[in-house]
Amino acid sequence: MQNDNKVVPLSKTSPDHSGSSPVARLPVVLLQVRDKAAQQLKESLQTLFDNADDTLFEMADRAHNNAEQNIFFEAMRDLRLKRKSIERNFLDKFFEAFLRLGNYEIAEPILSEPVSFDKLALVHNDDLERTVAVDSMVTKVMNRDGVALSQLTTRLNELIPQPLTDETNPLGPTLLCDFFLQAGRSLGVEIKVKLIILKLFEKYALSNADQLYDEANLLLIAAGVLPDLKVLPSRRSTDRASVAAATEAQRADSAAMVQAAEKLDKSVQEVFSALQELLVYVRGNLTPRPDNAAEARPISSQDLLRLLSHLQQYVPRAENPDDFDLRSQLEQLIGRVSARSGKFRTVGTIDEDVINLISMLFEFILDDRNLPSSLRALIGRLQIPMLKVAVIDKSFFSRGSHPARRLLNEIASAALGWGGRDDSQRDSLYTRIDQIVQRLLHDFVDDPAIFTELLVDFLAFTSDERRRSELLEQRTRDAEEGRALAELARQRVQQALNDRLLGKTLPEVVVRLLQEAWSKVLLLTCLKHGEESGEWKAGLQAMDDLIWSVEPHAEPDARQRLLELVPGLLKSLRDGLSSAAFDPFATSEFFSQLEALHVQAFNHVAQAPGAPDEIPVNESGNGPSMMAVVEEIVLVAPGEQVVSEPLLHLPENDEGLMQVDKLRLGSWVELQEDEDHKLRCKLAAIVEPSGRYVFVNRTGMKVLEKTRMGLAVEFRRGAIRVLDDSLLFDRALESVLGNLRKLKG
Repeated sequence: MQNDNKVVPLSKTSPDHSGSSPVARLPVVLLQVRDKAAQQLKESLQTLFDNADDTLFEMADRAHNNAEQNIFFEAMRDLRLKRKSIERNFLDKFFEAFLRLGNYEIAEPILSEPVSFDKLALVHNDDLERTVAVDSMVTKVMNRDGVALSQLTTRLNELIPQPLTDETNPLGPTLLCDFFLQAGRSLGVEIKVKLIILKLFEKYALSNADQLYDEANLLLIAAGVLPDLKVLPSRRSTDRASVAAATEAQRADSAAMVQAAEKLDKSVQEVFSALQELLVYVRGNLTPRPDNAAEARPISSQDLLRLLSHLQQYVPRAENPDDFDLRSQLEQLIGRVSARSGKFRTVGTIDEDVINLISMLFEFILDDRNLPSSLRALIGRLQIPMLKVAVIDKSFFSRGSHPARRLLNEIASAALGWGGRDDSQRDSLYTRIDQIVQRLLHDFVDDPAIFTELLVDFLAFTSDERRRSELLEQRTRDAEEGRALAELARQRVQQALNDRLLGKTLPEVVVRLLQEAWSKVLLLTCLKHGEESGEWKAGLQAMDDLIWSVEPHAEPDARQRLLELVPGLLKSLRDGLSSAAFDPFATSEFFSQLEALHVQAFNHVAQAPGAPDEIPVNESGNGPSMMAVVEEIVLVAPGEQVVSEPLLHLPENDEGLMQVDKLRLGSWVELQEDEDHKLRCKLAAIVEPSGRYVFVNRTGMKVLEKTRMGLAVEFRRGAIRVLDDSLLFDRALESVLGNLRKLKG
């Protein structure tokens, strides 16, 4: 068989074994069909991915919230990174399917079994949605191009050893969808995004299936494969009526889109016109005006963009933001242009309004105390790129989801928790923002698409950082909640000890055991089983029995009760101390001393009535050492410092307390630690019932803990302030509009 130069072997079979290779069994015409179809499918996939960015961005623009927008932006980034891999894997699957056609023991491809309606409840929702979508796509192709596919399958069966069906035909919609699904398994996107990508596959690949089948059939007919099989006219020639209807529908859709775009443009223009009504009061300060207005020649927006691109190269480093005044620099540059041309050059009214508005917005940004100074200066370097965007696209002022505006907001939101002590040379956030600024200053000329690209990448970066910080933050919350439960249990044990010991005089060894060892047994029991459990009550009873067993008693039945009590008491004490992993040596020492105490107690209650009420210390001084418990027992966990409440107690209507009560979880605050350092942290948890406020830094690590009263005192002395985490651009615009309204008034 003649070798086809177009065939690229997919296996590493040695040339010596080419005779047994599956490739050698395929007729040349079948290889031609394969290669022709592969080229068309490859072009379809490239068109799909070229259009995927626009489609996903439109979906993001229509999203209802930031979280939903992030889903689409992250999907854009994931798709961009993996498109080459998906294209390659798809074509690999396609070629493998053709290789199997030449095998006598053909391996049937593994296809998803049809889902019956009585089993829908057992199918995962995502799988069900994907299955329904694929079934719909396959059905459309079969209804539209089923006859041509059947003819192709019939002709292929003339060339291969095993029977083929429309479902197992590598060019059929069933397998093409399966190839695409397998190739896209690496995409880490949500089901709604996967369904959108499937729709794009239907639009750009399956919609042209008729061309695949027509060209494949023609190649086979030319090679003499069933030439007499009736050839149906092309779908595009027979369905003229339906095509006309579809064309009319497309025209209607296009008209609707044009109408919607005009409505959007009108809305954008209305917003900007409203801004211009306020900006009229700050006009005329940008460039000098000649006495004769007719002599002035306005600079076009395109020329203005070129001048701004020139200035963009001379924006100083972030350390010296005040050294660059945009309006002054632009005025000097226009003055030089006027001198060179011999005519007065001015900036047009609309462009001047845009320049004034952007300048005022960045004046607000550079004075905004919510941003740390180093990052505030870095963001200030974006003034010219943002101005150029606003000159090109006025929706920058009216559309909250505008990529450039959103990029500015996302950078500011990420910078909110950046502390002054962070190392800007090594900090990943500072480095990433600096890279964005450098990229815009060097590469942005007049194509705003760069903002979409940078926004997608930055959202992916902040999403990774946020996931890591949320994980650590959750661990911090869990640890603090566990600590609060332990503190509550410790207070309960402390109360139980003081109720039984305070004011009593007992053998020192018993007091020490209860305070140092049995308190741990009770603490573990309280944490594990709770205060209402039988285990907790048994622990308290053992403590009561131990105290009773070493106290002097004169009642007649005390001896009998002691005999009955001691064996069970000793077992309870041993089991409890063992469960708390108490030191075995200390336990043995204690039980030796306890045995002596019980012998003395037994001898004491065996004496006649009228015996002394206290256990005597023998003359040799070998009796028990006694301890009077006169101070409250305070239990403190190892290595833990008690957070002390300020001595000052404020009334509930105090302004400081009211500010504390306004704090919400997730609020960012700035605390003045000393004259030179400020700490930025986020409220991560309010631990009940102690009411401790736990703050973390932007990585999720605990950095501050305050009581409610302690925070109120900090608010009263002005050492702490709440940071405004609302969108930076919106805050700036609101402030500028407020100032302009005052100027108008």
